[in-house]
Amino acid sequence: MTSWYEATARQRIAGLLDPDTFAEILRPEDRITSPHLRELGAPAAFDDGVVVGRGLLAGRPVLVAAQEGAFMGGAVGEVHGAKITGLLERAMDERPAAVLLLLETGGVRLHEANAGLIAVSEIMRAILAVRAAQIPVIVLNGGRYGVFGGMGIAASLCDAIVMSEEGRLGLSGPEVIETTMGVEEFDASDRALVWRTVGGKNRYILGEAATLVSDDIAEFRAAAAVLVDAALPLDLPEVEAEHAMLRERLERFSDIGDAQEIWARLGIASPETLPILDSDTFLRVTEGKAVRRKGDAA
Repeated sequence: MTSWYEATARQRIAGLLDPDTFAEILRPEDRITSPHLRELGAPAAFDDGVVVGRGLLAGRPVLVAAQEGAFMGGAVGEVHGAKITGLLERAMDERPAAVLLLLETGGVRLHEANAGLIAVSEIMRAILAVRAAQIPVIVLNGGRYGVFGGMGIAASLCDAIVMSEEGRLGLSGPEVIETTMGVEEFDASDRALVWRTVGGKNRYILGEAATLVSDDIAEFRAAAAVLVDAALPLDLPEVEAEHAMLRERLERFSDIGDAQEIWARLGIASPETLPILDSDTFLRVTEGKAVRRKGDAA
C-alpha cells in the first residue's frame, strides 16, 4: 500500500499510470516559472507547482495534470493555471480516453490573485469544452490540502470525483469560513468537524464524489480505470437533472447543522460511528443510503 496523501505529485502519477508510460510536457528543465513570484521576491518552482503530461492507464491513453501541494499548497497562479488549461485544450486534438486531474489546492495564490482567478475561469471553460466533446474529465482528490476555492467549483464541473476519506472538497476552506463568519459558524480547529463536513465520506454520502477509496494509490488507479468509460452527457437535460438533485438536497437538509444529522436522516444506523470505519465497511454500511449522484437513474 502506497499512501496518496503522503505522495508527491510525481509519485502519484507514477503509481496511477502504467509503468514507464508518462511523458511530461513542460518539464522542470524548461524553466517555465511564474514571473509574478519572481517580481515579489517569493520562491518559485521550475514546474510552477503542477505536473502535466500524457501516459497510459490500463493501456488507455490519458492526459494527466497533478498539482503539487508542497508548493504553496497547490495554489493556482497564471502559469500554473495555463498549464492545466493547455492540457485540457490538447485533449480536444488528441482525443484521449480521459483527462485525469490530480487536484490538491487551497485555491488561488494571493501573490497573483487576479491572474489566478482568470486562470481558474479558463480551466472551468476548458473542462466544459472537453466534456462537451464526450471526453471524460475525472478528478482524484486525496491530498493533505484538499481541493478548495475556484478549483473546488472546477472539480464539481467534471464527470466524476474520486475521493479518499482524507480528501476534502469545498468552496471556502474551514479557516476562511472561521475568519469571515466566526468560530461559532465553523471551528477550523475542530478537525473531526472539518472532516465530517468537507471530507470524502460526507462528500460521497451527499452524492458529490462518485467513488470513495482508501488512502492507497492502487485504489485510486482502479477507480480511475473504471471511470474512464463513464463519460456523462453535457446537455440541457443533464444540467436540469443535476439542478433538480441540488434542489432536492437543499429541501431535505437545509435545516441541519451537522453532517451526523444528515446521515441519521438518511436512515444510516449509528451515524456517529461512520468517521471511524474503513472505506470498505463504510461503503457497505451506507449502501443504498447515499444521495443520488451524477449519472444515477432518477
